[in-house]
Amino acid sequence: MADENEHEEYDSDEEVEMTAADVLLKLEEAWLNEKFAPELLESKSDLVECMLEQIQQMEENLTRCKKGDFRIIIHRMELDRIKYIITSYLRIRLSKIEKFVHHNLEKELNREDSESSKLSNEEFVYAKQYADNLESHLKSVAIKHMPPNLQNFDKDKTAPRPNLESYIFLKVTEDQEGVMVEEETDEHENEIINLEKGAQHIMRYKPISKLVENGSVSLI
Repeated sequence: MADENEHEEYDSDEEVEMTAADVLLKLEEAWLNEKFAPELLESKSDLVECMLEQIQQMEENLTRCKKGDFRIIIHRMELDRIKYIITSYLRIRLSKIEKFVHHNLEKELNREDSESSKLSNEEFVYAKQYADNLESHLKSVAIKHMPPNLQNFDKDKTAPRPNLESYIFLKVTEDQEGVMVEEETDEHENEIINLEKGAQHIMRYKPISKLVENGSVSLI
């Protein structure tokens, strides 16, 4: 298992020293958020890289254990669990990148300098290549065989986008006051609620998307 006495360095806005167990908890939270959020979230590639280094170290430690040591089985199970989380997290992100590739690239290109990137450098390169290959494939297989008046390929109109109005389950990790969950319309007034730490709710994703990004709530 990950040794809580071993420390790894994890870079964020400030350099913070975290134990391997802390990094694993952060990665598990990022995995669940990514799994249940309808849109692509900010990349946590630094957490993944940190845990991959930890896995390598744990596997090296196992080779030094005596044959037949019962602890090897327990540690192997924990290693398999961590590998599954990392693999699942990356697969979910890859699926969202491909499904909403034009939307993701559009958001990345229009992103303000003050905003965090949703794509890592490697993911951005992959998304660009995937979008180019997809467009080229559609043109060669289908579009060029259509009548001239139907050959205009408008990505903005045809590209799928994540449904931010979908409902999600969440758990509050930090107290939040004055969260607007419903905007005022002709049919009803705006609805503002307070979120208490530890409480669980089901609500639309869009109003609390920023709270997911800053870690005030986590998806379950």
